[in-house]
Amino acid sequence: MSHPIDDDETLTPAERRARMSARIQAETGIDHEMIERVVNRFYDRVRGDDLLGPVFAERITDWQPHLETMYRFWSSVALATGAYSGTPMPRHMVLPVDATHFDRWLALFGETVAAECPPVAAEHFLSRARNIASSLEMGVASYNGAILGRGERFHRG
Repeated sequence: MSHPIDDDETLTPAERRARMSARIQAETGIDHEMIERVVNRFYDRVRGDDLLGPVFAERITDWQPHLETMYRFWSSVALATGAYSGTPMPRHMVLPVDATHFDRWLALFGETVAAECPPVAAEHFLSRARNIASSLEMGVASYNGAILGRGERFHRG
């Protein structure tokens, strides 16, 4: 959704981004404290999960750097801040995961945002999480030689 204030040609790109971020924050109530709370609670759930916990435990021993990255990532995704500039696909496409893992990831994320956020913020987070999960699942599928058609899911043997 474009707003006239975001299209003001007298603004620098950084000023447009800051205004857009402020508008999203005003519309959703999402702020950096909420992002940190969501990320922390979500990864607490992930670490204790029978399906996802082992996938993460094999790859992450020092959680603080990962959490810091996720704060920046979700700031960029939820508030359009530009705080994250990484490339998550290469790290995810090699993981031994499939649709079952992405469904569980989304379920835990949905439970987390429902518990930690007002409804408008929870839906804002969750709609973006759905897009992320879909994109990552397609990347994992492609890496494993499968091309998914519309509505198809990737399942390992």
